Amino acid sequence: LSAGKSVGSRIVAGPARVILSPNQIKDVQPGDVLVTTMTDPDWVPIMKLACAIVTDQGGRTSHAAIVSRELGIAAVVGTGDATTKIKTGEMITVDCSSGEVGRIFKGELDFNVETVEVEGLKPLPVELMVNVGNPDEAFKAAIIPNDGVGLARLEFIIASTIQAHPMAFVEPEKMDEQARIELEKIMLGEKKGADFFVDVLAREVATISAAFYPKPVIVRFSDFKSNEYRGLLGGKFFEPTEENPMLGLRGASRYSHKLYCEAFKLECKAMCKVRETIGMTNVKLMLPFVRTVEEAKNVIELLEQNGLVRGKNGLELFMMCELPSNVLMMDEFSKHFDGFSIGSNDLTQFTFGLDRDSQLVQGIADERCEALKRMVKMAIDGAKNNGKKIGICGQAPSDYPEFVKFLVETGIDSISLTSDSLLKIRKHIG
Repeated sequence: LSAGKSVGSRIVAGPARVILSPNQIKDVQPGDVLVTTMTDPDWVPIMKLACAIVTDQGGRTSHAAIVSRELGIAAVVGTGDATTKIKTGEMITVDCSSGEVGRIFKGELDFNVETVEVEGLKPLPVELMVNVGNPDEAFKAAIIPNDGVGLARLEFIIASTIQAHPMAFVEPEKMDEQARIELEKIMLGEKKGADFFVDVLAREVATISAAFYPKPVIVRFSDFKSNEYRGLLGGKFFEPTEENPMLGLRGASRYSHKLYCEAFKLECKAMCKVRETIGMTNVKLMLPFVRTVEEAKNVIELLEQNGLVRGKNGLELFMMCELPSNVLMMDEFSKHFDGFSIGSNDLTQFTFGLDRDSQLVQGIADERCEALKRMVKMAIDGAKNNGKKIGICGQAPSDYPEFVKFLVETGIDSISLTSDSLLKIRKHIG
């Protein structure tokens, strides 16, 4: 019926549900295949009901692709025509098992299952970690042979469990009455305001860290873009409208900004609770999208002011390496961090000047291009020269086995993968 870029490696079947707005959540039943044009954070509650997701627009780094990986469900994105070719109610099979191309077939088709024995696995020259965003999937992912969690993103928990803009819990008076009523519904039966945000965030992160304990779990502070934050409950009252959110107020720049600094304090408080109160000292913390060394110093000072001191109780601090400035200034950044994790999605975007959210420039370049490989090698060599650990948590290793070969040969310390690709890549490296 249709085809696009595959996400994951599963084959699933279910009744199609073609919807064009998140307001139609009441029409979606558990086990439906969600078919739509594209998704944003408003769609997460619907996506959690679906057995698979099919979109007209988007690439491997689109919202639909990223969230599908974290939910552990199959997705086919960028089909171009799924909403017109597929009808609500018809049984369809979504096949993501055959490489980069995902296909949607009419009817419920039979398929074979290959079982992999994991006993007696040989040691590898690199640690294989797993990306986990959804706490509900943590214990299932932990069963697969792994060396810990290379990336746990706070954005997923905020969007799917908390479901409101963090500043809504700090300054609810800035919202209109309807938004305040909706916020009260979210907090029903729980603590209120800032305490609710801290408790829920800490509980969900602790679930992930408990599933993998005592293995390391690297938790990344939030890296929503302003357009994504606006999609959350109350977001329009706290977020600016930016021409290009990918290049705007995001990552470390946001943490000290007056529009978000009070919410960042809540993120810090939640991580203190995870490590100090709940006792999950296997949690390490990571800063995303750090543009300059001065910005790194400022955020580290904020962390210390909020009880998160590098080295205290074994706390290690990592930084995403996802900008050319991070690679070129590796010597200077290394003075302030215990290690780095390459974000291949953004590093590709900014190496080639591509907006990864734009369908118009998809396919011009990807992580396998020579320019990006040179950038990655510079990052690995720079970290090694400074005695720092360096891994990768971007999507590229999960999608491209040949890129994994390059990473291992270049001497990377760890590779963090989606749970459905970990065994395949382990076998490939072996």
